[in-house]
Amino acid sequence: MRLSKLNIKKINLNDVDSNYSGQDILMKLGELYQFESGIYGYGNLWTKLERIVENIIIDELDKAGCIQVEFPKLQPRKIWDQSNRWDIYTKEGDIMFTLDNNLGEYGLAPTAEECATLFGANRLPSYKNLPATYYQIGEKFRKEIRTRGYLFRPRTFVMMDAYSFDKTEEDMQKSYQLMHQVYLNIFSRLGIDIIPTVSDNGVIGGKVAEEFQAITDLGEDKTLYDEENNIGINKEVLEFDNRDEYLAQLGVTDVNNLVEYSTIELGNNFQLGTRYSESMGLFYTDENGERKPYYMGCYGIGLGRIIACLIENNIIKDNDKIKGFALPYYIAPYKVQIIYNEKNQEEAEKLYDYLNKNNINAILDDREGLTIGNRINDVFVLGTPKMIILGNKFDGTNYEIEDIKTKETQITTIDDIIDAFK
Repeated sequence: MRLSKLNIKKINLNDVDSNYSGQDILMKLGELYQFESGIYGYGNLWTKLERIVENIIIDELDKAGCIQVEFPKLQPRKIWDQSNRWDIYTKEGDIMFTLDNNLGEYGLAPTAEECATLFGANRLPSYKNLPATYYQIGEKFRKEIRTRGYLFRPRTFVMMDAYSFDKTEEDMQKSYQLMHQVYLNIFSRLGIDIIPTVSDNGVIGGKVAEEFQAITDLGEDKTLYDEENNIGINKEVLEFDNRDEYLAQLGVTDVNNLVEYSTIELGNNFQLGTRYSESMGLFYTDENGERKPYYMGCYGIGLGRIIACLIENNIIKDNDKIKGFALPYYIAPYKVQIIYNEKNQEEAEKLYDYLNKNNINAILDDREGLTIGNRINDVFVLGTPKMIILGNKFDGTNYEIEDIKTKETQITTIDDIIDAFK
């Protein structure tokens, strides 16, 4: 990408939000645009990073045998009446955005259990069709009264949600454990340390639920963690009447042995049981020709929160002063930023073309009227993990690749530069 085409704004890092520095940098650059509280438009960097995260999620789900589909974002009230959740989401919880016109009443999807149950029942009439898990990646809408932390708690966000269908409770638990491992694989590939925690089922329903919490000072949740046994519990569980039941699931006998962390929830899983299939009157035919309710699970991952977490976890400071951020190399949309002075422009253009032809996505800072120092500063605000400077010291043969985070350098010739990146 030629940086002149991105049209980023000039920013003053002294004015950056000290809590959510990475996202605020993108806001000030114009790469995030807030139309209203909790409603954003996304620029090139965020969008490309989202595709990378999305592809990792898709890859792991596909390897586990899940099937990608798509459900409508505009959902008719009648299907929510089938599950008896319309009033819960529009009156009691006041979660769903609704539309009421001459065509009827509709809701903008805050979740998709109703759609998924109807969709699955249409395709899975017999025990021979089970088990099955469907997933989608798309935008969700929720009436957050208190938006917070930019993309940590907005009103619209991109989410992966999946729904499993099984014959029995035992089979449902197998699907649930499979998805548990899929999630661990996803977060491992993203480089995010995750604590799976026992949690509240909330308005989703079901008996068993878990959250996938990332440790961060920016988190609004409190997670109690047993580091030795890798056991996590959302602190809110301690306020429940049936707290002992939750604790017993994990074998926790003394909560005083647990360490408290601030965390942010990036994903959650629920064992729904027959909550939706029975309430909506949807059944499969078993081996004996009898109608039986589906045992279901549902699973969600917030892509916006993941990206926000990745950005905020990779902030770079110089003497406690915000300098920018640098994304991990393996998920960065652009791997290297090329900076040059006027006499080396031709060499920089050749290098840029060569890298891109060899699938090393690069940024060429081709903006006019800027000093080398100005260009270097902007590497940090774009999250690019590597930098090559073709300045007065460039000898025309040896390229110095600098790691933005570690400041380590590697010298290579054009013949070996692709291997150096790969």
